[in-house]
Amino acid sequence: MMKFDPNMLKVYLVGGSQDVGNDPDRFLHDVETALVAGVTAFQYREKDGSQLDRAATVRLATQLRELTRRYRIPYFIDDDEELALQVGADGVHVGQKDQRIETVIRRAAGKLMIGYSCNTAAEIARANQLPAVDYVGAGPVFPTNSKADADPALGLSELARLNAASHHPLVAIGGISAANLPATLQTGVAGVAVISMILASPNITATVKAMRAAYQSK
Repeated sequence: MMKFDPNMLKVYLVGGSQDVGNDPDRFLHDVETALVAGVTAFQYREKDGSQLDRAATVRLATQLRELTRRYRIPYFIDDDEELALQVGADGVHVGQKDQRIETVIRRAAGKLMIGYSCNTAAEIARANQLPAVDYVGAGPVFPTNSKADADPALGLSELARLNAASHHPLVAIGGISAANLPATLQTGVAGVAVISMILASPNITATVKAMRAAYQSK
């Protein structure tokens, strides 16, 4: 099992085929471009608007496992520890559902790195009691179009508060752009997770390189 390192969170790409017009081949191509350019982690998230059935999802998850292994990039799968274990992923990211995190810890602790979405002080406090969790994700920081059921935006001051309260490294997600990335990093978060900033970029390579460079200048 790959060992967790907070540096993995710096430039964290999240996405699925629905984020590139339901085109799995284009998705593989775009993810590989981002891996080559220097993303530090990748999470496969087949969600709202996906047209893939289970067999196609497993096939794409397996292809993504091969790609991330080739470039030695940590590979997480969103909210599906069964799939993560099946394809040999490095980790799983868990949302806020009733008792969901306990189930995942029971099945996956020691086998997968575990990320956990926490968007309120109470959720952070709960995560602080769970040593099996490796990192938390908080958002959306800014208004976002990538998720149909997104919560209201946290804003930077609330993000900074959640980060300060968390015992785990925190990655910010939601509405992050080139314009607001520097201010987001100033809150002290371990990293940023993005979907459209990379996958909707006209130049994925340049975008990833600029994100990496933002850490040098903060």
